[in-house]
Formats: sequence, C-alpha cells, structure tokens
Amino acid sequence: MITQKSFDPKNKFGTLYLVPTPIGNLADMTFRAVSVMKQADLIAAEDTRNTQKLLNHFEIETKQISFHEHNTVQRIPELINRLKDGLTIAQVSDAGMPSISDPGHELVTACIKAQIPVVPLPGANAGLTALIASGISPQPFYFYGFLPRKPKDQRHELTELVDRPETLIFYEAPHRLLKTLKMLQAVLGDSRMASLCRELTKKHEEFIRGSLEQLIAWADGTTIRGEFVIIVSGNQHPVQTDQDELIANLSLSQQVDRFIEGGLPVNEAIKKVAKSHHLRKQIVYNEYHQIK
Repeated sequence: MITQKSFDPKNKFGTLYLVPTPIGNLADMTFRAVSVMKQADLIAAEDTRNTQKLLNHFEIETKQISFHEHNTVQRIPELINRLKDGLTIAQVSDAGMPSISDPGHELVTACIKAQIPVVPLPGANAGLTALIASGISPQPFYFYGFLPRKPKDQRHELTELVDRPETLIFYEAPHRLLKTLKMLQAVLGDSRMASLCRELTKKHEEFIRGSLEQLIAWADGTTIRGEFVIIVSGNQHPVQTDQDELIANLSLSQQVDRFIEGGLPVNEAIKKVAKSHHLRKQIVYNEYHQIK
C-alpha cells in the first residue's frame, strides 16, 4: 500500500502536477492551471510548439521540455531525477487531460514508485463534455478512447463491447470517422443510437444525433472536418450469457452457436466461449469444427 499526502511539507521531493489544457476554447483554462504552470520549474509538454501558443496567451514564461509517446523511455528517468532534486514539474498534453488518450500514465506510475507526489488538477475533458450534451444516458458510461486502426483489431475490440449496457465513449479523427462508423454499425447494429460531437468548445461546435445508420448517411455525404467524440448508447438487450446456465445445459459447440445467433462472427464466438471457460481458443475451435 502506498499513501500520498499531496501537500505534506515534509515531502522531500518535488511534485508532478497533471495540468489539463483547453480542448479548443482558451477561456476554459482555469486560474489554478495558469498559476501552477507559472510557478512550476519545468513544463513537460506533448508538443512544445503547440503548448508555447498557450504559454504566450497566458504570459507564462516557464521553460518547456518535450514529453511524448516516442520519447518516454528516455525522458522518464530524466524527469524523475529532476523531481528527486526538488523541482516542480507541470505535465500537459496538447488538449484536455494528461494520460487520457495522451502521454502521462507511465510518468505517473514511475513517480508513484519513487514516492514522488502526483497532484491532478481538474479541467477540460472532451469525453465528458460530449457525454453530457449527447442526449444519451450519461451514466453509467464506459470510456474507450481511440479504437485500433486495423479493421480486424477494431472488430475484435467492439465485439468485446457489444453486450455492455453502459454508454460508450470513443474518440476519432475526421479522416477515419466514416470507416469507424461503418464498423460500429457492423458490430453493434443499425439501430444503436449515437451522437457525433464535433469541434467541442470551438466556433464550429456541432452535434449530430441519431441511429448509427443515420449517422453513416450523414458522414457519407459530408466533408468531414474537426476532431470527433462518438457517444454510443449501451446495449439494453444483450445476448444472455449466464455462464452457469451455459455450462450446465450446453456443450461448447452449442455455446458457440448461441453467440453466432446473437450476431457474432464464428471466430469471435469461439474466442468468447474459450475466454469464458479459461480454455485455449484452439480447444474450442477443434471441438466446434469436429477436429480430432
């Protein structure tokens, strides 16, 4: 067990502050965030050029150091050493919360291991901002972020989510939006309600609400610009998967058939049955296809 008192005067190290930045509208920067960045000894930024625009706007003169997904192995030991020397570091991503679909988590875990205080600041978050205006039930929700880029991996991940009753939150870039919507439709179905939340907090903020089928029709005839949050309603009528009942009454092959009837591809149904019984996929595959 590790206990942290964030503002204990007896702390012998510096402090890592996790500072949210605006997701579009600079007026969403908090007074505390500006104050922390001004008082910090160093700002660890995902893109120093992008963050410099923010610093210029708020007249923050603190020195920056780059910290992004491609230099974490090199940079984390350096930042940890500076924190151990007593420096205060503010870590920021390009927009929104550090660690949420952005760099930061590995640095946080390294600080915790080294008993360096980690202090989070509240602030802008695209997922929650979209959720509360989506018109879809805001709780419970399941935040996913960016889906994998390869269609095979996307399908696999969505198959794992197809029966979840929680509202689902995804992020997507404009050039991949249509393909992602089509994959959502293929796995989750035509009628699942969703909301496309575009350019949040900016001048061209827009919400497109409807079924996945309707949203695909919109995206297919539109020049798509801006970053998107996709809010998708949960499955209120999931395939029944009571494992006790399945184990007691159905063979492995029958269980696979049950999931196929619920809309899963054969291989995904086999994976699901194997996972539920803690079996290797090959065992279920062989039994289903009667391979000895």
